Amino acid sequence: MIFITAKFRVRPEHADQWPQIAAEFTQATRAEPGCLWFDWSRSLDDPNEYVLVEAFRDDEAGAAHVQSEHFKKAQQTLPPHLAETPRIINTTLAQQDWSRLGEMAVPEN
Repeated sequence: MIFITAKFRVRPEHADQWPQIAAEFTQATRAEPGCLWFDWSRSLDDPNEYVLVEAFRDDEAGAAHVQSEHFKKAQQTLPPHLAETPRIINTTLAQQDWSRLGEMAVPEN
């Protein structure tokens, strides 16, 4: 899978509305057949920073994502709300889902 984490620093005046601002893009991406997940979190340390964790099935799914109409639209509509260019980590992993964190295993009942 292609695993991506990106940090988005949003302009302070748009930070509280970011989930709504990015909602159309988020919903359309989650509906892509090759999207495994596409999840936003807000930083606990910086209320103007959102972290996006996303994964796509393979290179083909990743390519389809960046070539989609909703991605092209987001390239136009999202940057005006940002304080800086997002930072990204993009890697390919030989798995298709989350692994369990054994060091914090919770006993099953």
